[in-house]
Amino acid sequence: MKCPFCSSENTRVIDSRPADDNNSIRRRRLCDDCGKRFTTYEKVETIPLIIIKKDNNREQYNRSKIEKGVLLACHKRPISAEQITRLVDEVEVEIFNREEREIPSSLIGEIIMDRLKELDAVAYVRFASVYREFKDVNTFMNELKKMLV
Repeated sequence: MKCPFCSSENTRVIDSRPADDNNSIRRRRLCDDCGKRFTTYEKVETIPLIIIKKDNNREQYNRSKIEKGVLLACHKRPISAEQITRLVDEVEVEIFNREEREIPSSLIGEIIMDRLKELDAVAYVRFASVYREFKDVNTFMNELKKMLV
């Protein structure tokens, strides 16, 4: 690693620890030539995930969109922020473990609904009503009947 102060390549790691996000390593380094210290971060390189939307447009994966949808579904429900974060983390892990470069948004929606169904029935129905675009009360009732069986 090249020193940012004197450009020497004669540096060494004096401390390593996980970074705040737990997805990278923070390393304190010391330049043996000028004696100055600096910090570097090491992170796993990931392939950008592309989401295929319903209209076949493609866009880069955005975690905040999943968070927003789940938050809306869980609004005024007895669900903690920690539970929501855990749910979104689980969805994200499942998506990235597929090791595919492109994934349909419909699959992400189904994964989210499976997790919400386990967490809270009302949040599940709220999410499903928006995701599945219920057109009328009958469609809504059919989804409720599936849950009651």
